[in-house]
Amino acid sequence: MKLIKLDAIDSTNEFLKGLSSNQTIENFTVVTAEIQTKGKGQMGAVWVSEPSKNLIMSVLVRDFLINNNQIFDINIVTAVSVIQALESYNIPELSIKWPNDIMSYNKKIGGVLIENSIKSDGDIISIVGLGLNVNQIDFEHLPKASSLAAICNTSFDKEEILLKIVEELERNIQFWNQNKDSLWEYFTSRLFKIGIPMPFADGNQQNFMGIIQGVSAIGKLQILLEDDSISEFDIKEVQMLY
Repeated sequence: MKLIKLDAIDSTNEFLKGLSSNQTIENFTVVTAEIQTKGKGQMGAVWVSEPSKNLIMSVLVRDFLINNNQIFDINIVTAVSVIQALESYNIPELSIKWPNDIMSYNKKIGGVLIENSIKSDGDIISIVGLGLNVNQIDFEHLPKASSLAAICNTSFDKEEILLKIVEELERNIQFWNQNKDSLWEYFTSRLFKIGIPMPFADGNQQNFMGIIQGVSAIGKLQILLEDDSISEFDIKEVQMLY
């Protein structure tokens, strides 16, 4: 693993994408920054982080995805690796809020943004971005956010956590073919609010009740509706109200 440490950058994902487009770089190369001025979340949301308090990182993954039908596999292996790493620090009540938020109790402590690109030779390169709230305490204007330090009432070593996450990611990718089914089951079992009746809003902002059942092979959220049918929703098509 090659680790590139930056003081400040607009986006670690963008930096790593630029680097990989100009040269062949080592698999699992990691870029981390103390300050990120244009951090991105899902659907163009902005990821805001207090300088030097949190873990901001991007990892390049190659030789994992073979075709577009497997795209969500990288989401599975990433989210599971983060949860497994955090479990080793005894972070309580960890879950994955579909598609890629990392939760402790009902609070968001992290978010994953994965950007895939297909090269001219057909290779798929994934840039796995992670923002993890580690030692930031003040979330005055973010009532649904928290951090490892706020939840556990202690500070953490960011680089140690980074190394643990990448270690889990490398291991899970190495043994993916043998463990794919069990990792998918692990991901499903850790889905935030799975099996619990919850209110949702659809793409037209119409509210409905449903129960999360799981995620399809291509990453759509499967929800049991009041008429006992199961519908699948893409990321822009549904929002959990909690």
